[in-house]
Parts: sequence; C-alpha cells; structure tokens
Amino acid sequence: MTDYTTIDFSDLESMSADEVVTRAFVRDVRLASGKTLALITLDNGRDHTRPNTLGPVTLLELGRVFDGLRDRASRTEIDAVGLIGKPFILAAGADLSKVGEIPSKEAAKKLAQLGHHVLGKQATLGVPSFVFVNGLALGGGVEIALNADYRTIDASAPAIALPEVFLGIIPGWGGAYLLPNLIGIENALKVVIENPLKQNRMLKAQQAFEFGMADAMFPSANFLEDSLRWADGVLTGKVKVKRPNQPGKLERLAKWDVAIGIARKSLESKIGTVPNSPYAALDLLKAAKSGSKVEGFAREDEALAELISGDQFQASIYAFNLVQKRAKRPAGAPDKALARPVTKVGVLGAGLMASQFALLFLRRLQVPVVITDLDQTRVDKGLGYIRGEIAKLLDKGRIDTDESNRLNALLTGTTHRADFAGCDWVIEAVFEELGVKQEVFADIERYVSPEAILATNTSSLSVERIGEKLQNPERVVGFHFFNPVAVMPLIEVVKTPQQHDSTLATAMATAQRLKKNAVITTDSPGFVVNRILAKVLGEAMHAVDTGTPFETVDEAVRPFGLPMTPFVLLELVGLKVGAHVLDTHHTAFPERFFRSESLHELADLGQIYEKDGKGNAKGVDKRARKIVEKQHGGTGTAMAADELRRRIEDGLADEVHRMLAEKVVAAAEDIDLCLILGAGYPFHMGGLTPYLDRVGASERAFGATFHTPPIRGVVG
Repeated sequence: MTDYTTIDFSDLESMSADEVVTRAFVRDVRLASGKTLALITLDNGRDHTRPNTLGPVTLLELGRVFDGLRDRASRTEIDAVGLIGKPFILAAGADLSKVGEIPSKEAAKKLAQLGHHVLGKQATLGVPSFVFVNGLALGGGVEIALNADYRTIDASAPAIALPEVFLGIIPGWGGAYLLPNLIGIENALKVVIENPLKQNRMLKAQQAFEFGMADAMFPSANFLEDSLRWADGVLTGKVKVKRPNQPGKLERLAKWDVAIGIARKSLESKIGTVPNSPYAALDLLKAAKSGSKVEGFAREDEALAELISGDQFQASIYAFNLVQKRAKRPAGAPDKALARPVTKVGVLGAGLMASQFALLFLRRLQVPVVITDLDQTRVDKGLGYIRGEIAKLLDKGRIDTDESNRLNALLTGTTHRADFAGCDWVIEAVFEELGVKQEVFADIERYVSPEAILATNTSSLSVERIGEKLQNPERVVGFHFFNPVAVMPLIEVVKTPQQHDSTLATAMATAQRLKKNAVITTDSPGFVVNRILAKVLGEAMHAVDTGTPFETVDEAVRPFGLPMTPFVLLELVGLKVGAHVLDTHHTAFPERFFRSESLHELADLGQIYEKDGKGNAKGVDKRARKIVEKQHGGTGTAMAADELRRRIEDGLADEVHRMLAEKVVAAAEDIDLCLILGAGYPFHMGGLTPYLDRVGASERAFGATFHTPPIRGVVG
C-alpha cells in the first residue's frame, strides 16, 4: 500500500511557480458548548472573479495547516476542525490548464497522490472534521468535503459536481471511492458518469443534499452560524447524523454489480467504446463496493495518472480551453457599447421551435414576449406549450411562484402582427423557405421601429437574401439556435455585408444574456455546423445510394467520435430537414456536396430504422433498404469502411480549409468550438480539426496541418 508520507512532492511545487495560490487562513471559533472549532477559510484573494483552485502549492500549504491542527488537537487545544471557502465559492478543483502541462505519467501520479495525501489528512486529525460547502464546489472542491467526517451545504449553492469524466479524467482525490460508499452506487453513477456526459450537468444544493452528499442544509443568510451550531450539536451528541443512502450489505450484494452492468451497457450504446474516462470511472466505482479506503485511493492514483498522461486528456484540455476562454471572447465581436437594449421581444411563429425561443427569452431577459402565427388555434397551442413548461419549472422547484406568475404575465399571443409595435427584437421561426422568411420580415417591418433588430433562425439560407427586400436590411442578423434550444449552448451569429455594427453588437449581447455562447460567422451556406454535418451526411447518403450497406457507413464514421451515427442524426433532425440541408449545399457547391433523391423518399416513408415499443432503433427498416437499393439498381459498388472513412476525412479537411480561406470564421478553433457546443462533439476528441491533423487528412488535402504542432488526442 502507498505510504504518502514517504513521497517527495517538491518537484510538483517547482513546476507551479505561477500558480494562483489558494491560501488557508485559520481562526478559532468558540462554540456555544464551550468547545473550540478551528475554522479554515480557503481564499485565493481574487474575489468572485476567479474560483479557488487546488494546485500543488495550495495543497502543500493546506497539508501543513492540517498538520499544525493535528498537533493542536493532540494537545487538546481544539475540539474540531472546520473548512469553508471564500464567499459563494468553496473550490473549483484543480487548475486544469496546469494539469495539462504535467510532463510525465510519474508526475501525474504524484499529483493524484498529493491530493489523497493532503485531503485525506482530515481523517487523521484526532478530532472530528467538518466541511461547510458555502457555494460552488467542483471536482476537488467536492472531494475536500468527501474526505471530511461531516458536511453541511448552503441551500443556494448553484453548482455541485464531479465533472472529471466530461474532461477525460476521473475523480482522483477520493471521489470514485468515497462517494458511492456515502450515497450508494446508483446515485454515484449519476454524479460521476451520467451527469458529466449530459453536457456536464451540475447539481443544485437541494439535489446534492437529497443524494446524501451533505448531512445538513441551511439557508445562505446564516449559513456559517447555522453550520457551526449544527457542528456543535454533533460534537455534544445532541445531533445524530443519519445517512439513509449509505449502502448496506444488501446493496453491495444484490444491487451494486447490477447497476454497474446496466451503466456499462448504456455507455456502450450511447457513446461507443472510444472514450477512456467513463469506463475507467465505471471500473473504479465497481471496485469501490469492497476493500479499504487505502486500496481505493491507490486505484485512483493509477487511473488518474494513466488518463492525465494520455492523448484523450490532452485533446480535452484543448476543447476545455476553447469553451472556457475563446467562447467568452468571441473573435470579431464589435464594441459592447454599441449594443442596444432589448425591452420587448417578438417571436414570429408559434410552433415548437418558436415556443422554445419564447420560453428562453422570457426566462433569461424577463421582458414582454409576444408570439404570433397564422390563426388563433396555432397561437393558443404555442401559448399552452409555453405555460405548460413554466408550470413544469415551478413543479420541479426551478422557479418560485412569484417568477412563474411574472413569466406568465409577460407572455402574450396574437394573430395581428401590428401587436409587435414596440418590439426592439423580433426573431422568426417560420418555414425554412426563402420567400416565406422574406414575406414575414417585410410585413413586420411595417410595425416596428427602423432600429428594431430582425433575427432569423435559418439553418442554411442566406441571411443577406432574407433581408434583401427590406427598407432597413442593416438591422437583419442570423441567430441560429440548435435543438433543444434550452440545452444546446451555441448560437451562430451571422454577419451580412449590409449589417450595422450595432446590430451585431446587440445580437452578441443578447446571446450573452440568454446564457449562450456565440460564434460569429459570415453569411455562407450552412454557416459552420450544418456545413460540416452536410458533408458527413451527404457522403453517408451517397455511400448507401451507391451500394454501401448502412452498417458499413456506421462503422466508417465511428472513430470520429460523433455522438450518434449519421442516420440516427438524420432521424433526429427530421428527414425532410436533412434532405433540405443537403439540397441547399448541393445547390451552392454542386461539385462537393451530394443531393440524395432517396433521402427525399425516406422522408416520405418517415423513418430509416425500425423501432421497438420504446422507440429504440432495432435495425434498418426493410423499406428503407429497398429505397436506397433502387438508386443503384443492385449494381452498386460497396466501399469498405476504411475507404469510406478516408474519403470523408479528406473531404472534411478540404471543406475546413475552404471555410478558413473564405473567412467563414476567424480560425480553426472556432470551427471546433461550434462543433463541440452545437453538435455535441466530445471533448476527448478535441474537436474536428485536431482529429484531421492526427489522421493526416489535413496534410493530404492541402499540404499543411490546422495546428502547429498538431494537438495530441485519440485517433480511432
């Protein structure tokens, strides 16, 4: 077993000269019973602008503080140790940018061991240890709390999570062993694996408390005072701590392995077997049902070292930096001061997409929102959907009664576009046809001011052409959401030659208020995400139309790491929509994009896959096979998976190169950012352009890589 006290961690400290150190300040608190609790406060001196993080220097200092408190406890000077963060923040775990710079597997293992060594000291203080989770706690921040004897949580804490699997690693400072033994295997699977793979979902305080991640929850107004009073009750025996989710013998014997097996099958069906970290985490959670904490920590040391030193984590760090840094400073954004206020929003349309827009604008902007459609029945249906979603938010406790009433009061519907007077932002979600979009904008222009922004959610039509018949085309902007609107974090904001800077600035400011990430693109077919997807989908349909089996296409694209196969994606977005997107790109670039007549027939059929009673795909529908076989008449030539994969890779590299030459976006990083945020491209792949570099496609397509040096990451 590892004896952490014999390890020399000084080399980690020497690699961290520029670390933003989180200090551990200690003061004694006299409790009502007369007992003394030594309270540690973690604070990096950066207020709320930068969360506390746990680098080597921070950990070593905290370790020395724990050692000093253990000595004081042995002299009976203190009766307990507590730990809390600076206002609103406990800690956000390790500084990932620094973790990504660790030079070797040996150094990575030492970092894992250092975390275990220091945080584990809370169990050897000689007095009870408490962590008061007073706000955001991610990764190592959660593991600080897990290593303590007792935990309280602030009821307003906005984000509690172990996001490591999302980033290509595992909870390696105790989380993979301690959490399932605290809250049970099924809850731990949700926190460690399921939530990170759902767009890095976080827990609110109430959810974390219900899972059993904290022993008590208190309102923020008197959180520390209440936590100290509760801790005093624990010390005196007046408070008996009950942990109903803590697993017993029956769960370990009958439920543990079954839950692991179900989770493994679910992972294989949803993400395939290319990503390493989810399966490493699953193995650790499985092993956590037995054995000692020391053994569990040793397993975490090995797994974390392997992952940190691997290529998938390096690719994840590239993706993480895109999302955390580049997405917050969009390339080409005009001066924020040019943005106009948005005080009333109009939504043209009342269908599902339009209703999702209305709900999002209501919740985030808290301004009046009016929807319209061709007749009152459609308007009423849209209003009913939106009000129903507000009711669901209320039932789930995500909004209170006052906010529910306020949102409902701000929402109206009409069949008269004249009621859009006063709107300074109008967004359309009507049929994807140029003439229809031109007509609704030309009509609405009669009722709104010349400064009101007209935003189109078109996915592939020319934004410039949509506005070409308007008196004020300079106020038109592309504002392309991805479905589901509430979940997907990307908006492609589209520039046109006539567009005023104030229009673009308002669009960027509005996206930020909606809590979305915006990437600016020029007005070109498909913008970024749909242009890339059209290339993949077009090649997939061309392959089956010319004789390649559906299953071979799936095998060919599997190494791309896409969240689903091309044909599943086509069914998800809608076969008619997919056919329209391919048609649009074929019209614009006939020599590079395929039109598929069979896709139009499949759209009429309504499906590609046969479904079981739960709607899950059982296999390709026989009628779908006959439709594509009709295209090649039984004389097609099937491509091998490797041949098709290389064809798609080279086509994508060529298309990305053209997009950069056309200045569709500022840099290759923006293409990767769009695919990560808008198409669910997995972090462990690092994005499309690093993948194309790694497989040699960029060199084959135009004689250079998109990144110098190429970014490490998984291939195949």
